[in-house]
Amino acid sequence: MVDATTETPMPAEPIDPDAETGSAPDAGAAAEVAVAAPRESDGPAPAVAIRHGGDLVAEVLQRHGVRSLFTLCGGHISPILTAAEERGIRILDVRDEASAAFAADATSRLTGTPGVAAVTAGPGLTNTITAVKNAQLAQSPLVVLGGATGTFLKGRGSLQDIDQQALMAPHVKWQTTCSRVRELPAAIDEAMHQAADGVPGPVFVECPVDLLYAEELVAEQYGVGPSSKRSKSLVALGVQLVLKRHVTKLFAGWRDASIPELRAVEPAAAGPREVAKLAKALRKARRPVLLVGSQATLDAGRIERVAAAVERLGLPTYLSGMARGLLGAEPAIQLRHKRRDALRDADLVLLAGVPADFRLDYGRHVPRSAQLVSINRSAVDLTKNRKPDLGILADPGATLVALAERFRTAGRRARSRARWVETLRARDAAREADIARRAEVRGEHVNPLHLCREIDALLDDDSVLVADGGDFVATASYTIRPRGPLRWLDPGVFGTLGVGGGFALGAKAARPTSEVWLLWGDGSAAYSLAEFDAFARHGLPVIAVIGNDAGWTQIAREQVEILGSATGTVLAHSAYFEVARGYGGEGIRVETMDAVRPALLEAKRLARSGRPVVVDVVLDSTDFRKGSISM
Repeated sequence: MVDATTETPMPAEPIDPDAETGSAPDAGAAAEVAVAAPRESDGPAPAVAIRHGGDLVAEVLQRHGVRSLFTLCGGHISPILTAAEERGIRILDVRDEASAAFAADATSRLTGTPGVAAVTAGPGLTNTITAVKNAQLAQSPLVVLGGATGTFLKGRGSLQDIDQQALMAPHVKWQTTCSRVRELPAAIDEAMHQAADGVPGPVFVECPVDLLYAEELVAEQYGVGPSSKRSKSLVALGVQLVLKRHVTKLFAGWRDASIPELRAVEPAAAGPREVAKLAKALRKARRPVLLVGSQATLDAGRIERVAAAVERLGLPTYLSGMARGLLGAEPAIQLRHKRRDALRDADLVLLAGVPADFRLDYGRHVPRSAQLVSINRSAVDLTKNRKPDLGILADPGATLVALAERFRTAGRRARSRARWVETLRARDAAREADIARRAEVRGEHVNPLHLCREIDALLDDDSVLVADGGDFVATASYTIRPRGPLRWLDPGVFGTLGVGGGFALGAKAARPTSEVWLLWGDGSAAYSLAEFDAFARHGLPVIAVIGNDAGWTQIAREQVEILGSATGTVLAHSAYFEVARGYGGEGIRVETMDAVRPALLEAKRLARSGRPVVVDVVLDSTDFRKGSISM
């Protein structure tokens, strides 16, 4: 956490720079350029004066349709925040910069517009690294705007000055720093484009503090403004001359900086020949299986077309990651259990945005006797661990749409495939019956399966589910059914704990009328429980359910059995509901199975009234997920 009160927004002790000259503007004149930045959904926005670099940044964000900016305040970035607020962009400040980045990530996934987090220099930026890396591995578009020390003081021991470009380079797909005010609009525009183009991912724009404030203030802080005293020392006069030239360079031509026109990002579908090959392979298959992953949901604006295409194809389908809920709660073709057995018996496996990583045992879940087809935006993921028999480098969602337009199954293949589907459904039904039986087992406290089934029974159709945890959340993934596309948020392949507070905040900001459920393990809840303060202050009534089993249970299962010790995995049945109350939310404690449904109904009522609430549920132990850990 960064104490913003210790930050100096502008440099106060200049040193001789290596600077270029430029045409000198009138330092005493305030630059006020009116730029209209309409958003299609809102109609024309009022023109707002351009007075400093922060205004230029905010203009570009507004032009790109950014509705919320996630942040933790700092003097290095204050002009961006105030300018964005003036243009109607909602400023949502959090208690940890990681939550700001997670919130922006969630917004990206739900809306299709890259989410933006603005954080201050140094520790403000380093606090985002886990969230940025998570977005990189999840292939989620994310724009991080990072404050930085003044251009003149880089590397000279200024407050919070580190090599931020080197820090971010391994974790982003594109990055830049600006050295003049006029460079800001093009840099922000390119960041928004790069984040969403091709294989989406996080990008970073470094915005030095002396590019964001008004020219007059910058000149005064460098000691070369109209009211600055001129020294009689020749050395000091020389320093002032150099500094004046530096300020001139910073602001040269900035009034003429233009706001770039928007560029469309179009996902690439497979070509006609590739689609024809894929259709031919599917027509021959008797036991096909389709796996749809998060990458198929990247084009949020067309997600309904992707869902319709999958239904039209009629293949036995397993959904993972952000694709959960793509087909609704009770689709005829979706299967939820025994995926490994289905893959083992399949004669064709189609991976739509799913890499052959640890989740498929590095490709070993697909037998060599089966034809493997993979569609992926990433050339690396397309062949990771297992080269497909047919690899298509394209957007999975768009390719499934194109495939559905020409694929048909008829005759003997259709009858054979019907028997295959019946076999898979029978396995699913047996597993569902087993879960239902296990859910009724009573103990001292609450059976986690019972809790998850009760949540599922009470979900609104437009609910968004946020998953942040280990054992409890994995149990929920088997039993709670998202009601539609883009209604499930989990961290992705990085398996990051701590996404919950930020993801839930971003989800509620993007879907204000939706019921947002945050499913927290008691271990992961502690990472971002402080964001209940943000929920309460910003009027974001999230429902958080904490599976309180007093341990890091997913790890303990294997550790105790293999190594004979629970060391490091034991927690307490802490009163998380009281912590939520302390941060301005509501809290409910549940310790028995009979109290679960009344507590959940009360939580829904509180959320409808505008209050965020924690339902803190003390869980019994269970062997439901025994032996499920994978690495």
